[in-house]
Amino acid sequence: MNWRERRRVAADLKAIYRAATERQATQELEDFVGKWGDKYQAIGKLWRDNWDRVTPLFEFPAEVRRIMYTTNAVESLHMSLRKIIKTRGSFPSEEAALKLLYLALQNVSRKWEIVQQWKQALNQFEVLWGDRIKAAFGKVA
Repeated sequence: MNWRERRRVAADLKAIYRAATERQATQELEDFVGKWGDKYQAIGKLWRDNWDRVTPLFEFPAEVRRIMYTTNAVESLHMSLRKIIKTRGSFPSEEAALKLLYLALQNVSRKWEIVQQWKQALNQFEVLWGDRIKAAFGKVA
């Protein structure tokens, strides 16, 4: 993909997965293919071939979907920890590695509060899976 067009293409793709309904998302996909299909046929084909995997997303409320597609906390955490370990060739002991990982977790955890609209998503999670959420927070129903 042309670097100068990357942001515009990404913005048009966001319109697909940020759509309020599956029907609207289908229309956004058709609009995307109409606009970019000649130049980037592979993108439209990829979305169409995997559409049945995308559509279950629209069964969730908007707040939950936003958390799903904007954060991948586990992968982000793994990347941060791998980065810390990878830059050091070796460690004198396992304890030294654990201390370094602990400090890395302290630094990374400062950024965790930035997740946008987390409170709204948590409210939806409680509506959908109240027992699981209470169990996760150690509350007995």
